[in-house]
Amino acid sequence: MTKKEEPPPSRVPRAVRVASLLSEGEELSGDDQGDEEEDDHAYEGVPNGGWHTSSLSLSLPSTIAAPHPMDGPPGGSTPVTPVIKAGWLDKNPPQGSYIYQKRWVKLDTDHLRYFDSNKDAYSKRFISVACISHVAAIGDQKFEVITNNRTFAFRAESDVERKEWMQALQQAMAEQRARARLSSAYLLGVPGSEQPDRAGSLELRGFKNKLYVAVVGDKVQLYKNLEEYHLGIGITFIDMSVGNVKEVDRRSFDLTTPYRIFSFSADSELEKEQWLEAMQGAIAEALSTSEVAERIWAAAPNRFCADCGAPQPDWASINLCVVICKRCAGEHRGLGAGVSKVRSLKMDRKVWTETLIEALCAAVTTTDLAETQALLGCGAGINCFSGDPEAPTPLALAEQAGQTLQMEFLRNNRTTEVPRLDSMKPLEKHYSVVLPTVSHSGFLYKTASAGKLLQDRRAREEFSRRWCVLGDGVLSYFENERAVTPNGEIRASEIVCLAVPPPDTHGFEHTFEVYTEGERLYLFGLESAEQAHEWVKCIAKAFVPPLAEDLLARDFERLGRLPYKAGLSLQRAQEGWFSLSGSELRAVFPDGPCEEPLQLRKLQELSIQGDSENQVLVLVERRRTLYIQGERRLDFMGWLGAIQKAAASMGDTLSEQQLGDSDIPVIVYRCVDYITQCGLTSEGIYRKCGQTSKTQRLLESLRQDARSVHLKEGEQHVDDVSSALKRFLRDLPDGLFTRAQRLTWLEASEIEDEEEKVSRYRELLVRLPPVNRATVKALISHLYCVQCFSDTNQMNVHNLAIVFGPTLFQTDGQDYKAGRVVEDLINHYVVVFSVDEEELRKQREEITAIVKMRVAGTASGTQHAGDFICTVYLEEKKAETEQHIKIPASMTAEELTLEILDRRNVGIREKDYWTCFEVNEREEAERPLHFAEKVLPILHGLGTDSHLVVKKHQAMEAMLLYLASRVGDTKHGMMKFREDRSLLGLGLPSGGFHDRYFILNSSCLRLYKEVRSHRPEKEWPVKSLKVYLGVKKKLRPPTCWGFTVVHETEKHEKQQWYLCCDTQMELREWFATFLFVQHDGLVWPSEPSRVSRAVPEVRLGSVSLIPLRGSENEMRRSVAAFTADPLSLLRNV
Repeated sequence: MTKKEEPPPSRVPRAVRVASLLSEGEELSGDDQGDEEEDDHAYEGVPNGGWHTSSLSLSLPSTIAAPHPMDGPPGGSTPVTPVIKAGWLDKNPPQGSYIYQKRWVKLDTDHLRYFDSNKDAYSKRFISVACISHVAAIGDQKFEVITNNRTFAFRAESDVERKEWMQALQQAMAEQRARARLSSAYLLGVPGSEQPDRAGSLELRGFKNKLYVAVVGDKVQLYKNLEEYHLGIGITFIDMSVGNVKEVDRRSFDLTTPYRIFSFSADSELEKEQWLEAMQGAIAEALSTSEVAERIWAAAPNRFCADCGAPQPDWASINLCVVICKRCAGEHRGLGAGVSKVRSLKMDRKVWTETLIEALCAAVTTTDLAETQALLGCGAGINCFSGDPEAPTPLALAEQAGQTLQMEFLRNNRTTEVPRLDSMKPLEKHYSVVLPTVSHSGFLYKTASAGKLLQDRRAREEFSRRWCVLGDGVLSYFENERAVTPNGEIRASEIVCLAVPPPDTHGFEHTFEVYTEGERLYLFGLESAEQAHEWVKCIAKAFVPPLAEDLLARDFERLGRLPYKAGLSLQRAQEGWFSLSGSELRAVFPDGPCEEPLQLRKLQELSIQGDSENQVLVLVERRRTLYIQGERRLDFMGWLGAIQKAAASMGDTLSEQQLGDSDIPVIVYRCVDYITQCGLTSEGIYRKCGQTSKTQRLLESLRQDARSVHLKEGEQHVDDVSSALKRFLRDLPDGLFTRAQRLTWLEASEIEDEEEKVSRYRELLVRLPPVNRATVKALISHLYCVQCFSDTNQMNVHNLAIVFGPTLFQTDGQDYKAGRVVEDLINHYVVVFSVDEEELRKQREEITAIVKMRVAGTASGTQHAGDFICTVYLEEKKAETEQHIKIPASMTAEELTLEILDRRNVGIREKDYWTCFEVNEREEAERPLHFAEKVLPILHGLGTDSHLVVKKHQAMEAMLLYLASRVGDTKHGMMKFREDRSLLGLGLPSGGFHDRYFILNSSCLRLYKEVRSHRPEKEWPVKSLKVYLGVKKKLRPPTCWGFTVVHETEKHEKQQWYLCCDTQMELREWFATFLFVQHDGLVWPSEPSRVSRAVPEVRLGSVSLIPLRGSENEMRRSVAAFTADPLSLLRNV
């Protein structure tokens, strides 16, 4: 055999075009028969993987198969068809021209293909070996490949090479005919000529005419037309082991490979979905392996489906030990995994252990295994007691006897559900088992199923009339009422959601959507509201279990099941049933009573956590938090959009707005809180108008979703916010005081006797709708606070009444009585709204604290946001435990702790010392807040590396015992000391740790160089110190029992000291003394309220206290040592 050198570029015909994909018609005149010339030009200019002509510069032996991009994609599991021969040949054009065209030709057992270049991924043409009738020599090193009606002429470099090509082709033809004879009898389970999974015409971008496309096994084959498909002469085929398909629009989809993107278009959306399904099946086939299937098919009875007898079944029920076809596998899967565990022989490789393969191979021949199967089918208990203590179960007996097949069969049937009837009780079914009692039939109009949400309106023309039958847990749809075979089926057990869009959403006035576990959406429509309602009710009854029957008592917009986490069960998601009706979300959980409905427009938080693949919808209502997980993206996105829409404002009236806990619209809350915290001292507040454009944009965003709008100083001006609030109140359709009662309020302002007038106001207030009444009180309470600072803001009661009278009563400003009503309500605020002394005191404390902080913030050059919402964690910092809490200025650490525990339904047992901790991750330290400490100032001081967490104070009992037993209120002793001064945030470390003597009393902390020293080196006022447990590890503390002391001077100079004790008990004694002297002896509240609440008999929380460092070595330098069992330490003292 001689090696042929590649001809120089001058000898390569100019007609060679490496970037081509299809027929020779792209070249000078084509190389097929003349009747195809006019079609060939439609395929010009199609790229083929971007290979360059430089790839022709290498010489290759014509007898050796050269590496090819499509011969074996990396990682592919599909067996590669062996290449019999490959090399360069000259190909004669169809016109018989003397100008030959250079082609790289490859022959394998199934096809003869030729390419522009040996680097091309896809051929210009392929000829099925089965279609070749014979091969003949025609002189001058030429030979012909002859099919039934086509002839292809090739020329080799020598007679020897021509002979080799002809022998290789004849051998391939003989082998192909032999395989065809064997396959017809299904010997050894080898298939014959494969029928396509789908075939038809598609448009391919860049082509003038449609191509005929066939999906066969793990290949997608392209032909010019149907005729060539029948002749076995194609353009190219695409190995789907390297392919991927995705939707582009309603009719188009892309088939992507590493070498090229094929952009197809179908005639309709339904056809597109069918092509996508077929190509995805080809990908699955390409990534599968036949090794297991061939071993199982080696037993003759396993070559046919156990249910219907179809040949070559490639699925199996591993617990029933039978092989089944693809269609029957769907039936088995509908029974549920508790009855039949369905696995693929080709794709589920990991499940096929050697013993399981043997069990299936022996299923019909091994007597003892069949007997075991029969006993289990009759109801024998898989885990029954055998009577032998050494081998108490059937599995143990099988293991003792060395019966490996029996062991494998028993293992796979551990969770099999065997139906049992109880004569005394009705059969209770799990919700995944369909209730067969529901039946209904009639005509419905349906569209093609979709794999994504329907964003666009579906026209009436896109619906097809189908006869639909609901029965035995299956919704079937037929071409007409006389048809026997359904066009498709939807099993009720696979339905995960049923949605009812608003009328006239699509071409039919009344529609409903069915979502399935397979991420498909089915849209049905009817003109009759009654018929549509009846269908929805019947389908809902078919897939909703008895557990959630109460959800069917009311009409709903959306109904289905979703994974969720709630309460104390945050470690594992469970499946619950949900129903959305208006702005109410009802839930039924499998392990508890029917929950109170969530009022979505009263949520404190609605947010989405996690990444795009693992999204979690967080719904926070007072005293409870619900996490809904997106296990199935399609129906979850539908639920997400519906819940967000239901939680938004529904209209312009007050009752249709997003509401807070007290029935006050969130939009009013947002504006009032911002102005209270940022605008109480702003001159001319409410009298001055904001910029019209900014006010309008702000009001639009508040009306759309006020809960998600966070007003921040520097981003919104107080005058813009105040103008937005006034505009909102003025534009209310019914007004704040309602049209029906407006005149009565104005008339009451003319009553001369003050007591009688106030009494009349109180009567009228009770007559207002609840939301209006709560809003009036909140607004007047706010205006009462504003007028308290009239010396600064120049807005006294009279000025506020002039502004708000016409706004609230929607008058033109000419009626003075409107202003008088507002003035009277502010002046008599305490009496009209029955404000007690405690409420008034808290209100005054709150606004005083806010003003003080603003003054301090102005002095330090910092300003704070107007919306004080804090994220607090329970026990540890992670997404599942976070809570978003609105922090008023009067809230204490004790109130915050109780609020968090109430939300998560955590009770407090005796000697449970739940506390709120301030954790500083950068300093690697934490500080338990005193129960009476105000949270808002701490919140303003938190940096980005700090957070609040509520958890048990494990050392509190030991500290209380120490304080109760000690004498005196001072503490002294030696400690390791290190100073770290920070001026304006610049760290200036001052060396290592040194022994120092400390004295702590009720007024100060003193540091002495040694015990005998008379004058202290340093002295700090004790009540201005903040003491944190822990010392950051980079300082190399000498012991693991340290704490950090922080002091901020009047010049805002921050100083830090690090102290280390020799023992854990010393650390606790020092820390307890600090708390004692800083808070005048009140370390823990004496009221029994913190331990008297009802406690459920469950473990409180599932997460123990987490040390700030993870490794054992690092833990020595963390506060984890502070959390050891206090009683055990006391026993050692």
